[in-house]
Amino acid sequence: MVAALLDKGWACFAPEPAVRDWSARARLVALARIADPQERAEWLQCEGTWFVGVDTLPNDVEGRLEGGAPLTGMAIEAASALFGRLPLHRGQVSVVYPGYPRPRKGEGETAFRYRQRRDAAHVDGLLAVGEGRRRMLRERHAYILGLPLSEAGPGASPMVVWEGSHHIMRRAFDAALAGVAPQGWGEVDLTEIYQAARREAFETCRRVPVHAPVGGAYLVHRLALHGVAPWGPGAEASEEGRMVAYFRPQFEVCSDDMWLRSP
Repeated sequence: MVAALLDKGWACFAPEPAVRDWSARARLVALARIADPQERAEWLQCEGTWFVGVDTLPNDVEGRLEGGAPLTGMAIEAASALFGRLPLHRGQVSVVYPGYPRPRKGEGETAFRYRQRRDAAHVDGLLAVGEGRRRMLRERHAYILGLPLSEAGPGASPMVVWEGSHHIMRRAFDAALAGVAPQGWGEVDLTEIYQAARREAFETCRRVPVHAPVGGAYLVHRLALHGVAPWGPGAEASEEGRMVAYFRPQFEVCSDDMWLRSP
């Protein structure tokens, strides 16, 4: 699975009892948080079709929830084999509902078309900075770990990955950041080179929907271009929608070049 992650930019892991138990507990905690009026006011977007859910899970650095067990399983073991056991942040709970996508608040026509036609594809950690929304590296994630919390069919707005796009992105960012000390990478405007690399990925890489059942998991390479597909015709999911917990642990030291140089 590690080889698949490094080659293709993504890997799926079969359901395991420990992951299923963790996901069942996380689902109950998440549902309570999603029902909270303050959480809904902040995170329910796209005209009620997407609960963004950043930092929704109150887990500890090992993934424990309300006295439960740490997060374990093949996916976290594979990630740890590459990067060590990085501390986990409070997990995101991303919930998509039938009808997604609708325009997000403040989203212009061009951005909404991109969401519809290109799944709002992006590389995590390149944030839109300033009034010009210039893309800069402000978060250096090690990997993306997805853990389904509800049963959903493959057409229910799955994550999609442009297979092999992490190789394109690495080459582009390597050229853009050459000669810049790693601690200064966050101040480099990557907008144009990022957009060009994105276009190359759209033209040359296969778009792959990534789907796993509850108890399963998937890893996505931090440099891989990825997004969320529209809710497909006839797609099925449990009544709480397509619910996935995401972890994107960051490298603990930003003065080195691990984000670009590590596997």
